[in-house]
Amino acid sequence: MKFKNLFHEYVPVIAIDGPTASGKGTVARLVASHFGFHLLDSGALYRLAGLAAKQHQIDKNNVSALVSLINNLNFFCAGGCVQLNGVDVSTSIRHESVGRMASAIAVHAPVRSALLSRQYAFRKPPGLVADGRDMGTVIFTDAVLKIFLTASAEDRAQRRYKQLIQKGFPAKIEKILCDLIERDSSDSNRTSAPLKPALDARLLDTSMLSIGEAVNRIVVWYQKIESHTSVVKVNFD
Repeated sequence: MKFKNLFHEYVPVIAIDGPTASGKGTVARLVASHFGFHLLDSGALYRLAGLAAKQHQIDKNNVSALVSLINNLNFFCAGGCVQLNGVDVSTSIRHESVGRMASAIAVHAPVRSALLSRQYAFRKPPGLVADGRDMGTVIFTDAVLKIFLTASAEDRAQRRYKQLIQKGFPAKIEKILCDLIERDSSDSNRTSAPLKPALDARLLDTSMLSIGEAVNRIVVWYQKIESHTSVVKVNFD
């Protein structure tokens, strides 16, 4: 067994996948906070790449230019703060046009491959909560708990509308709903790492749940797994 695999064996991962505006980002952040785990918002990485591509006027289908851009991305993500080249873009990357660009470039397998090592780097003791669309199916297939979080398109459109209005962005609920449906189709039907539940994922529909209820359910599931797992303690110093 390679050292890398041995190291990862003792760094537990909770993988939370789901479509846009399903609430997985907020849920993942609160679950990570509860356990004192690191947090990977993989969507933020794709949005960073999408924002950088827009800034450099790179076409969404210019794969070689996109890969080169990603390989040279200078970014920082921690504690809810996202920086690109030293500039805080925490709000900018949440704009709908950036989200559409992120979804458009995510269909390219080389783009996804270029972001792999960036995502693996977030896996550190004592554990990681990874939020995205392929965390359980592709990136962290050995995650001890896999969640597929979803909600109806209408509920998700309402959530995204409220988020945008609160952040001062102009928004129209009809346009948001159309965008969500389009992005769902793009994410689910792409050939590279399509959005779908892992075979061993627990499905969690948040349409009728509060954020607190969804977080509590995941916390309980993980605690049950942890209590039934004999873990060998490893000193990483």
